[in-house]
Amino acid sequence: MNSKPEISLLYDFYGELLQSSQQKVIELYVNEDLSLAETAELLGISRQGVRDSLARAQRKLSEYEEKLGLYKAYTRRRERSERITTILNKIKSTPERQEIDPLLDEIEELLKGDD
Repeated sequence: MNSKPEISLLYDFYGELLQSSQQKVIELYVNEDLSLAETAELLGISRQGVRDSLARAQRKLSEYEEKLGLYKAYTRRRERSERITTILNKIKSTPERQEIDPLLDEIEELLKGDD
């Protein structure tokens, strides 16, 4: 878990579970895209302090995701929804009923999911 977008997404799900100091570091460094030096200056700590706090926060966010899986579940639901939309658009443009039935079966399977 190294990229800022990944950290930001996990922060959306689990940010409230972090210490307030870790929340501030992520909000400034990740969400506002400030440098380590800028973040350190605003928080009145060293660059190494920012780096350490960020590393601890990343570890905690990863642990929460590993245990709770909210982001993974959200991603699966979003992918299913996109696939259902694609299938529905295909159905709308299909003139032959015999071609529609397999698509409807596929929608039913997607709605059942693996949850």
